[in-house]
Order: sequence, then C-alpha cells, then structure tokens
Amino acid sequence: MHEVKLKNITIGQGHPLAIMCGPCVIESEEHAYDCALQLKKMFAELDLPLIFKASYDKANRSAYESFRGPGITEGLRILERIQKELNLSIITDVHSPEEAEEAGQVCDIIQIPAFLCRQTDLIFAAARTPAAVNIKKGQFMAPWDMCNAIDKVLSQGNKRIIVTERGTSFGYNNLTSDMRAIPIMQAFGYPVCFDATHSVQLPGGLGKSSGGQREFIPLLAKAAVASGANCLFIEAHPDPTNAKSDASTVMDFKDIPPLLKTLKRLYEVIQTSNL
Repeated sequence: MHEVKLKNITIGQGHPLAIMCGPCVIESEEHAYDCALQLKKMFAELDLPLIFKASYDKANRSAYESFRGPGITEGLRILERIQKELNLSIITDVHSPEEAEEAGQVCDIIQIPAFLCRQTDLIFAAARTPAAVNIKKGQFMAPWDMCNAIDKVLSQGNKRIIVTERGTSFGYNNLTSDMRAIPIMQAFGYPVCFDATHSVQLPGGLGKSSGGQREFIPLLAKAAVASGANCLFIEAHPDPTNAKSDASTVMDFKDIPPLLKTLKRLYEVIQTSNL
C-alpha cells in the first residue's frame, strides 16, 4: 500500500490511526481556532494524529438560505493561521478546478466531495497541486468503480491519494454502510478512510436540511477500524445542537475522548492480528 505523508503524519498500513476531525464548516475565525486548539489537546493526550477539518464553503446545502461559511479567501486565511500557529495538518473540500488550485497551495489535503467524485476537471486540478487528494466515494458509486477516480489522479503524476467510504444511498433519505468497501478499495493500493459522520446522515430527511443518527457514529467508526480502515473522518462540534451545518451528525466534543481511546485500542489489535 502507498503511504500518504504529510508534514508530521503518515497515513497507511503500519502507521497510527489518523483522524480527520473538526466542525463541518468555519462558523467564525474564533470558533474554528478554538475548536482546533481543543481538538489538538484531546488528540495529544492520546498520542493520535489529528488532521483538522473545516469547510470554507458548504456548496451543497439542501436549501439556499442555509449557512455556507466565510468563502474561500477568508476561509483559507483562517485555515492557514490554524495550520501554522497550531502546527496542524489541514483538510478542506473544494468544488471547482479554480478552488482546487487555490486551496491546494494552503491545505495539506484537499477533498473531493462525494457528489463530485466523477468530475474529471476538478480531480485533475486537485491532483496538480502540492496537496494530497482525498476522494470521497459517491453515494451512488460501487466501491470497485472508484479505481477510475484514482486513475484520474495518477494521470496527473500525483500518488498521494486517499479514498473515503461515506455510505451508499439506500432508498429515499437514507444511507447504509457496507464495510466490504474498505478492503475492496484498499486493493487499489491506497489508504482508505471511513467517514463515520456523513455515513449516519439522512440526506434531505428534514425537508430543507439533512437529518441524521448521531448515536450510530461510534458503532460505525469501530466497525470501520475492525474492517481495516487506515483513517477516520469524524466531524465534531462543542455544541452540536447549535452547529450551523450538519447539526444532526456532528459528534459532541465531550464524547470524542472516550471514543478515541476505544478506537486506538481496537486499531492496535487489528494491526497486530494475522486474521
């Protein structure tokens, strides 16, 4: 398996469980910075790698009036401050080739959203930046079809690739997680991440916003680690009820430390198992 090396983290077989964690969207500079600081302390206490995640623009909200974030210019400035002052690796999502070019100069990883995982020009642009590329598997995609997205990145000379499983459409307003997707996509030779928060979404389930089942996040995260995932994606918020995006599926900060302890122990068992 290829390794994805960041400035102070390596993602891949035989390396510690890396976790992408942070609020869904940048709500304000003060809020994002405080979240990053709190998460850094939590992860440091357990000696687990943290990749801070927050979006500068939630471009795929259900309703036009939903909060989207500060935009790319202000958002990248905030993320770069967090990156430099707190010495954290940063990931954010992009929605156009132009955004990818700009975000790739700042962020350690740029993320291709699930809805856009077949957008060739977007993937090409992301792959040509200095950043690693995390491609989320579309809810409409079979895991074995993600080889085409990987090939698009490779065609641009970039081998720093992560593929993320985030649930599959299962009827209206529901998703299901098939853990077989993890080893299937690992067979392509690149680390696989599991998105434990978006996988519990009920897309559009509240009419003008997505619902979710936060109580199942720990269950799915543990199942993914047991299935061999190299990385986890867990959005979190200090006050989920008042989160400005994905309020139904972000984890409460207070619930993060006990889950991390369990995940770390489980990951170590799996890594040393011959099964």
